[in-house]
Amino acid sequence: MRIVVLGLSLSSSWGNGHATTYRALLQAFHARGHDVLFLERDVPWYAPHRDLADPDWCRLAFYRDLDELSGWDQAIAQADAVIVGSYVPDGVAVGRHIQRVARGVTAFYDIDTPVTLAKLARGDHEYLTPELIPGYDLYLSFTGGPTLDRIERDYGSPAARALYCSVDDARYRPTGAAKRWDLSYLGTYSPDRQPTLERLLLEPARLRSDLRFAVAGPQYPTDIDWPANVERIEHLPPADHPDFYSTSRWTLNVTRADMIAAGWSPSVRLFEAAACATPIVSDRWNGLSDLFAPDREIVLADDGAAVLSALDCDDAAAIGQAARRVVLSAHTAAHRAEELERLIDDAAQTRADRKGAA
Repeated sequence: MRIVVLGLSLSSSWGNGHATTYRALLQAFHARGHDVLFLERDVPWYAPHRDLADPDWCRLAFYRDLDELSGWDQAIAQADAVIVGSYVPDGVAVGRHIQRVARGVTAFYDIDTPVTLAKLARGDHEYLTPELIPGYDLYLSFTGGPTLDRIERDYGSPAARALYCSVDDARYRPTGAAKRWDLSYLGTYSPDRQPTLERLLLEPARLRSDLRFAVAGPQYPTDIDWPANVERIEHLPPADHPDFYSTSRWTLNVTRADMIAAGWSPSVRLFEAAACATPIVSDRWNGLSDLFAPDREIVLADDGAAVLSALDCDDAAAIGQAARRVVLSAHTAAHRAEELERLIDDAAQTRADRKGAA
């Protein structure tokens, strides 16, 4: 199978979680014998921070604008499937172009589904419009549950299917590094996540000066009052994530407000931490208990007191190992690549059936 993917970024993980998602999925897809071309918009904010220059499992190419994208029309037309991701610059124009040129299955891969739907509801068409959705054979969503029915019912998608994020289990595993922090958090600054970070990490840090904390990720405002026992790491390359998690006794999962409202929206950080057998404290949302059993495979916390109670419990190692078993059984990149292959095959068969009926 030949596929073309147009995503936010494959080359740079700086300030986004898309790159690690694409890397794990597409490397596993290639391992199943498929050919992958990734087309990335050449933008100035990622260019200085590229940490994947020349992958050996796909062809990575850049285009400067829509005119230059047209130079890839032959590859797009000949592909068995063409996937356009969320937050692609000029994503609406890119989507129209793909739907016009592609002859195989077309798919929209929404790594930000609740955010996308909130944008559409308020008329914000940054990278997708309601009119484009029926033109994609597949709507691949990071969010499952009732949201999939909504995408088909309200927006006319022929097939909305969950394709959750995943983890590269060859890279994300316990490293045996010595413990350095009692609780860590890895994530780019987001205004809607910050109150939860304050409640579940910074407040416990202020209450327990004997414990050590870490927050890794870019774009945090300079006016945040970081407690003295919270170490700040501006950017952590993906290659350093396993050690980061392995040196943490616990790690915190914080979910964006739109994803909490939608439910069934696991983040890639959730699976990465679990793959490293690092026990996780998380905020609450519908669907999380379908993935990890509370108190056995994850701890859910509403306030700082619950976090501190988790940090003082004796079951941390067992919780971390149980979460790792869950990920290895259902949420690796190999699992997702197999799902993607099946979804593309199903969509291709549906297209063929429609064509035959016509």
